[in-house]
Amino acid sequence: MSIHALIFDFDGLIIDTETPDVRAWQKIYAEHHVTFPVESWGQIVGGTGGSRFDAASHLQDLTGQPFDLNALQARQNHLSHTMVDQQPILPGVVDYLRDARRLDLKLAIASSSPHSWVDTHLARLGLAGRFDEIICSDDVAPGRTKPQPDLFLLALARLKVPKEAAIVFEDSPNGVRAAKSAGLFVVAVPNPTTSLLKIEGEDLRLNSLTDLSLGELLKRAES
Repeated sequence: MSIHALIFDFDGLIIDTETPDVRAWQKIYAEHHVTFPVESWGQIVGGTGGSRFDAASHLQDLTGQPFDLNALQARQNHLSHTMVDQQPILPGVVDYLRDARRLDLKLAIASSSPHSWVDTHLARLGLAGRFDEIICSDDVAPGRTKPQPDLFLLALARLKVPKEAAIVFEDSPNGVRAAKSAGLFVVAVPNPTTSLLKIEGEDLRLNSLTDLSLGELLKRAES
Protein backbone atom coordinates (compact mmCIF):
# COMPACT_ATOMS: atom_id res chain seq x y z
CA MET A 1 0.00 0.00 0.00
CA SER A 2 1.14 3.54 -0.73
CA ILE A 3 2.18 5.76 2.15
CA HIS A 4 -0.19 8.69 2.77
CA ALA A 5 0.94 10.03 6.16
CA LEU A 6 3.99 10.64 8.34
CA ILE A 7 3.69 10.73 12.13
CA PHE A 8 6.48 12.29 14.16
CA ASP A 9 7.38 12.05 17.81
CA PHE A 10 8.31 15.45 19.24
CA ASP A 11 10.77 15.22 22.14
CA GLY A 12 14.11 13.90 20.95
CA LEU A 13 12.97 13.63 17.33
CA ILE A 14 12.08 17.14 16.18
CA ILE A 15 14.29 18.80 18.78
CA ASP A 16 16.56 17.08 21.29
CA THR A 17 14.86 17.86 24.58
CA GLU A 18 16.09 14.65 26.17
CA THR A 19 19.83 15.33 26.28
CA PRO A 20 19.24 18.59 28.22
CA ASP A 21 16.97 16.67 30.59
CA VAL A 22 19.74 14.17 31.33
CA ARG A 23 22.49 16.76 31.54
CA ALA A 24 20.53 18.76 34.08
CA TRP A 25 20.09 15.71 36.30
CA GLN A 26 23.72 14.73 35.83
CA LYS A 27 24.79 18.15 37.08
CA ILE A 28 22.57 17.93 40.15
CA TYR A 29 23.60 14.35 40.95
CA ALA A 30 27.29 15.25 40.53
CA GLU A 31 26.90 18.00 43.11
CA HIS A 32 26.05 15.23 45.57
CA HIS A 33 28.89 12.98 44.36
CA VAL A 34 26.66 10.30 42.83
CA THR A 35 26.01 9.21 39.24
CA PHE A 36 22.72 9.76 37.46
CA PRO A 37 21.38 6.37 36.24
CA VAL A 38 20.70 6.97 32.55
CA GLU A 39 19.43 3.41 32.04
CA SER A 40 16.79 3.82 34.76
CA TRP A 41 15.74 7.15 33.27
CA GLY A 42 15.53 5.42 29.90
CA GLN A 43 12.58 3.36 31.12
CA ILE A 44 10.40 6.48 31.26
CA VAL A 45 11.76 8.55 28.36
CA GLY A 46 9.20 9.03 25.61
CA GLY A 47 6.38 7.88 27.88
CA THR A 48 5.56 6.38 31.23
CA GLY A 49 6.94 2.97 30.33
CA GLY A 50 6.78 0.19 32.87
CA SER A 51 8.71 2.15 35.47
CA ARG A 52 7.90 4.73 38.11
CA PHE A 53 11.47 6.00 38.24
CA ASP A 54 11.61 9.45 39.81
CA ALA A 55 15.02 11.12 39.62
CA ALA A 56 14.49 13.43 42.60
CA SER A 57 13.33 10.63 44.90
CA HIS A 58 16.12 8.39 43.64
CA LEU A 59 18.72 11.02 44.51
CA GLN A 60 17.26 11.31 47.99
CA ASP A 61 17.44 7.54 48.43
CA LEU A 62 21.03 7.40 47.15
CA THR A 63 22.32 10.14 49.43
CA GLY A 64 20.17 9.44 52.45
CA GLN A 65 19.54 13.18 52.70
CA PRO A 66 16.08 14.72 53.03
CA PHE A 67 15.36 17.03 50.09
CA ASP A 68 12.55 19.37 49.17
CA LEU A 69 11.63 17.20 46.19
CA ASN A 70 9.47 19.87 44.57
CA ALA A 71 12.27 22.41 44.76
CA LEU A 72 14.76 19.89 43.42
CA GLN A 73 12.51 19.11 40.46
CA ALA A 74 11.95 22.82 39.85
CA ARG A 75 15.70 23.41 39.69
CA GLN A 76 16.15 20.55 37.25
CA ASN A 77 13.32 21.91 35.11
CA HIS A 78 14.95 25.33 35.03
CA LEU A 79 18.34 23.93 34.01
CA SER A 80 16.84 21.63 31.40
CA HIS A 81 14.40 24.15 29.93
CA THR A 82 17.14 26.76 29.60
CA MET A 83 19.13 24.31 27.48
CA VAL A 84 16.06 23.17 25.50
CA ASP A 85 15.28 26.77 24.52
CA GLN A 86 18.66 26.85 22.74
CA GLN A 87 18.13 23.61 20.82
CA PRO A 88 17.71 23.81 17.04
CA ILE A 89 15.44 21.65 14.93
CA LEU A 90 17.22 18.36 14.43
CA PRO A 91 18.88 17.71 11.03
CA GLY A 92 16.64 16.55 8.21
CA VAL A 93 13.32 17.33 9.89
CA VAL A 94 12.52 20.46 7.86
CA ASP A 95 13.51 18.71 4.63
CA TYR A 96 11.16 15.83 5.42
CA LEU A 97 8.29 18.19 6.20
CA ARG A 98 8.89 20.15 3.00
CA ASP A 99 9.12 17.03 0.83
CA ALA A 100 6.05 15.51 2.50
CA ARG A 101 3.99 18.55 1.54
CA ARG A 102 5.32 18.42 -2.00
CA LEU A 103 4.16 14.79 -2.17
CA ASP A 104 0.79 15.69 -0.60
CA LEU A 105 1.37 13.50 2.46
CA LYS A 106 -0.52 14.17 5.67
CA LEU A 107 1.54 15.11 8.73
CA ALA A 108 1.00 14.60 12.45
CA ILE A 109 2.80 14.72 15.77
CA ALA A 110 2.10 12.06 18.41
CA SER A 111 3.75 13.03 21.70
CA SER A 112 3.57 11.84 25.30
CA SER A 113 4.16 15.45 26.36
CA PRO A 114 1.27 17.89 26.94
CA HIS A 115 0.09 20.49 24.45
CA SER A 116 1.44 23.25 26.69
CA TRP A 117 4.96 21.94 26.00
CA VAL A 118 4.69 20.78 22.40
CA ASP A 119 2.63 23.68 21.03
CA THR A 120 4.87 26.27 22.68
CA HIS A 121 8.04 24.85 21.18
CA LEU A 122 6.48 24.32 17.74
CA ALA A 123 5.55 28.01 17.72
CA ARG A 124 9.06 28.99 18.84
CA LEU A 125 10.59 26.89 16.07
CA GLY A 126 8.24 28.18 13.38
CA LEU A 127 6.68 24.76 12.87
CA ALA A 128 3.23 25.34 14.37
CA GLY A 129 1.43 25.37 11.02
CA ARG A 130 3.31 22.49 9.41
CA PHE A 131 1.19 19.64 10.82
CA ASP A 132 -2.36 18.54 10.10
CA GLU A 133 -2.81 17.05 13.56
CA ILE A 134 -0.97 17.40 16.87
CA ILE A 135 -1.79 14.62 19.34
CA CYS A 136 -0.50 14.98 22.90
CA SER A 137 -0.91 13.37 26.30
CA ASP A 138 -3.92 15.64 26.97
CA ASP A 139 -5.77 13.90 24.13
CA VAL A 140 -5.71 10.35 25.54
CA ALA A 141 -6.79 8.86 28.86
CA PRO A 142 -4.42 9.07 31.85
CA GLY A 143 -1.81 6.34 31.74
CA ARG A 144 -2.32 5.72 28.01
CA THR A 145 0.73 7.52 26.63
CA LYS A 146 3.62 5.56 25.12
CA PRO A 147 4.39 2.64 25.20
CA GLN A 148 0.61 2.27 24.86
CA PRO A 149 -0.55 2.67 21.24
CA ASP A 150 -3.34 5.20 21.93
CA LEU A 151 -1.55 8.32 20.68
CA PHE A 152 -0.79 6.70 17.35
CA LEU A 153 -4.24 5.17 16.98
CA LEU A 154 -5.79 8.58 17.57
CA ALA A 155 -3.42 10.15 15.05
CA LEU A 156 -4.46 7.60 12.42
CA ALA A 157 -8.13 8.22 13.16
CA ARG A 158 -7.79 11.98 12.87
CA LEU A 159 -5.70 11.76 9.71
CA LYS A 160 -8.19 9.22 8.32
CA VAL A 161 -5.53 6.83 7.06
CA PRO A 162 -5.11 3.10 7.73
CA LYS A 163 -2.10 1.90 9.70
CA GLU A 164 -0.56 0.40 6.56
CA ALA A 165 -0.44 3.85 4.95
CA ALA A 166 1.61 5.64 7.62
CA ILE A 167 5.23 5.85 8.77
CA VAL A 168 6.21 6.78 12.32
CA PHE A 169 9.48 8.45 13.35
CA GLU A 170 10.62 7.74 16.91
CA ASP A 171 13.76 8.06 19.01
CA SER A 172 13.01 6.08 22.19
CA PRO A 173 12.27 2.48 23.24
CA ASN A 174 8.82 3.45 24.55
CA GLY A 175 7.99 5.26 21.34
CA VAL A 176 9.02 2.38 19.12
CA ARG A 177 7.03 -0.09 21.24
CA ALA A 178 3.95 2.12 21.06
CA ALA A 179 4.13 2.48 17.29
CA LYS A 180 4.66 -1.23 16.73
CA SER A 181 1.73 -1.98 19.07
CA ALA A 182 -0.37 0.17 16.75
CA GLY A 183 0.83 -1.90 13.79
CA LEU A 184 2.85 0.86 12.15
CA PHE A 185 6.05 0.99 10.12
CA VAL A 186 8.59 2.61 12.45
CA VAL A 187 11.80 4.46 11.70
CA ALA A 188 14.00 4.83 14.79
CA VAL A 189 16.19 7.94 14.82
CA PRO A 190 17.94 7.96 18.21
CA ASN A 191 19.48 11.17 19.48
CA PRO A 192 22.82 11.24 21.38
CA THR A 193 21.07 10.28 24.62
CA THR A 194 18.53 7.69 23.46
CA SER A 195 21.23 6.02 21.36
CA LEU A 196 22.59 4.81 24.72
CA LEU A 197 19.35 2.93 25.37
CA LYS A 198 18.21 -0.45 24.08
CA ILE A 199 15.87 0.24 21.20
CA GLU A 200 14.46 -2.76 19.37
CA GLY A 201 11.64 -3.72 17.05
CA GLU A 202 11.95 -0.84 14.59
CA ASP A 203 11.64 -1.47 10.83
CA LEU A 204 14.52 0.86 10.00
CA ARG A 205 17.13 2.76 12.00
CA LEU A 206 18.83 5.98 10.94
CA ASN A 207 21.45 8.05 12.70
CA SER A 208 19.75 11.16 11.33
CA LEU A 209 16.96 12.00 8.90
CA THR A 210 19.71 13.33 6.63
CA ASP A 211 20.87 9.72 6.12
CA LEU A 212 18.00 8.89 3.78
CA SER A 213 15.77 11.06 1.63
CA LEU A 214 12.02 10.83 2.07
CA GLY A 215 11.71 9.54 -1.47
CA GLU A 216 14.08 6.65 -0.74
CA LEU A 217 12.32 5.90 2.53
CA LEU A 218 8.94 5.71 0.78
CA LYS A 219 10.36 3.21 -1.70
CA ARG A 220 11.55 0.98 1.16
CA ALA A 221 8.32 1.25 3.13
CA GLU A 222 6.12 0.58 0.12
CA SER A 223 8.13 -2.35 -1.24
